[in-house]
Amino acid sequence: MQIHFTKVVHFTRLIKAGGRLREFNFRKLRQGEEEVFSVDTVDDRGNRIVFYMHKGTNAHWTINQQVLPVWITENESKLTEEIEDELQHFN
Repeated sequence: MQIHFTKVVHFTRLIKAGGRLREFNFRKLRQGEEEVFSVDTVDDRGNRIVFYMHKGTNAHWTINQQVLPVWITENESKLTEEIEDELQHFN
């Protein structure tokens, strides 16, 4: 009998966005062969915002949602940097 284990990638980072330090929680999801991260944070009112980042064919992480606050979309490169950094340390 063979047992297959899959490591869970889940981490939290503090990133300055929208003029203040915000906590972003990342979790790697399995969707076939596609690499996807679920990312969540809270807005100024305490409402949870959940969005997804996909790794495209050009090997660049992109936000896969249209309607998000500007302070999230402006920091897509910082979010990408944090994902890549964590994946380097994870492997």
